[in-house]
Amino acid sequence: MGNYLLGMDYGTGGAKACVINCEGEVLGFAFAEYPFIHERPGWSEHDPHLYWQIACRLIRQVLAEARITGEQVRGVALSSALPSLVMVDEHGEPVHRAYNLMDRRAIDEVAWLKEHIGEERIFHLSGNRLEDHPTIVNLLWEKRNRPEAFSRVHKALTIDGFITLKLTGRAVVSYSGAAFYGVAYNLLERRFDEQLLQELGMDPALLPELHRCEDIIGEVTPQAAAETGLAPGTPVAAGQVDCNAGWLGGGAVEAGDIQMNLGTCGNFGVIHRSPEFIYSPVGYSMINFAYTVDSEETYITVPTTTTGGQSIRYLRDAFSQAEVETERVLGVDSYDLLNLQAEKVPLGSEGLVILPYLMGERTPIWDVHARGVIFGLSLHHTKGHVVRAMMEGVAYALYDSFRLITEAGLTIRYPLVLNEGGAKSRLWRRIITDVLDVPTALVKRRTGAPFGDAILAGVATGALPGFAVAKEWAEYVEPIEPDHRNHERYMEYFALYKRLYEHVKGDFRELARLRDADS
Repeated sequence: MGNYLLGMDYGTGGAKACVINCEGEVLGFAFAEYPFIHERPGWSEHDPHLYWQIACRLIRQVLAEARITGEQVRGVALSSALPSLVMVDEHGEPVHRAYNLMDRRAIDEVAWLKEHIGEERIFHLSGNRLEDHPTIVNLLWEKRNRPEAFSRVHKALTIDGFITLKLTGRAVVSYSGAAFYGVAYNLLERRFDEQLLQELGMDPALLPELHRCEDIIGEVTPQAAAETGLAPGTPVAAGQVDCNAGWLGGGAVEAGDIQMNLGTCGNFGVIHRSPEFIYSPVGYSMINFAYTVDSEETYITVPTTTTGGQSIRYLRDAFSQAEVETERVLGVDSYDLLNLQAEKVPLGSEGLVILPYLMGERTPIWDVHARGVIFGLSLHHTKGHVVRAMMEGVAYALYDSFRLITEAGLTIRYPLVLNEGGAKSRLWRRIITDVLDVPTALVKRRTGAPFGDAILAGVATGALPGFAVAKEWAEYVEPIEPDHRNHERYMEYFALYKRLYEHVKGDFRELARLRDADS
């Protein structure tokens, strides 16, 4: 077996894989999108069969690009966007479509949990507030709404857990991923609470084994080897959350390090070793889970806006056929074309403000009924105005959480490092820099989460001496200093943004009632 490492990440909208050597050089990279399925309002699913088909294809692609054989791969690690849910039967086959993190269907189950279990009890156990997205909440929905199919569920897995099962035959979840099962997961003690599971009527056997991120949990089976091109016996690590993978790949290894993604979601994470912060009022409004580096003692607090980068993808897919066709014919990136239009628009988008809540919103407002609002639209506004206003709206959503964290005094080491997805847009980085009023920089290496997974595979197998290599390999470019005058102007728009939400939040609930009555 050689000294090459393979990482693979499943985001909300697509999968990436890469192969690196032990000097941190990326030798092979591949990406594939998969479609969203929005069959009903509030539902967001994937076809889980595509996950494995894509894994087999991407692994073979990166091996070929790296000009190595499967026998030369020292180890494999995976990550995925969470929360996600792949329910499999005793043969490891999907029982239903997979949930992705934008699914918001389990509203009644949340109401039941609030009444019968209580939000405070769940928060003090899980370190996270009760919402409709954790895996156990979705399992309750399945039990109530599709009992016959639920009876066939053998294991409830994350996306990366499903691929790990296909590779090794083992059903596992890392400590970082386990927090997204929610409700009955004890964050500090790193276990599922069997008493609470019993109260929920949930068999603990449905849930996977828990492991440190860097644990080797199994080896590639002969069948998986034949399908992927990997060698039988190749070690596979327990894995990690996709944002952890991206930020690890970007050099975030120490308490205080902060990085941001503008992938399907928009989020940032602050690493710390402060469980007391998790249980503070600010921690209550954020998402908290174990970080990959020392996953038994280190945490990361992650504010999230549900449709961060997805908001621009939506504008591209739904309203930018010309840009998409130009990309197809001339090879010019359609997102770059949208950016060119937005760059012509001044700060504030000439009086256009967007609430970017296209699939509900998470931190800090936690409103499942929230939806997108375009405020101030007039005849002089163009597509460029809408694109810039959406970028500004996402920045306001992130700032809404950022200001709470800074006010609470959590240690942060600047610059804020922007990593994956829409972060490649200098305009968007400029907007975020000025809205947050902090220095920012961009990770030069654009490989993203699978690079962090490959590092995890190296640490897990002993091919790499430790996670510190991630910091040594990271290079930050295109630093931007905030313009404080721009920040002051943005704060006026932010105040309006906040007032708009307060004005319409009750109407979101009424809109949901009318929508559901019509469906």
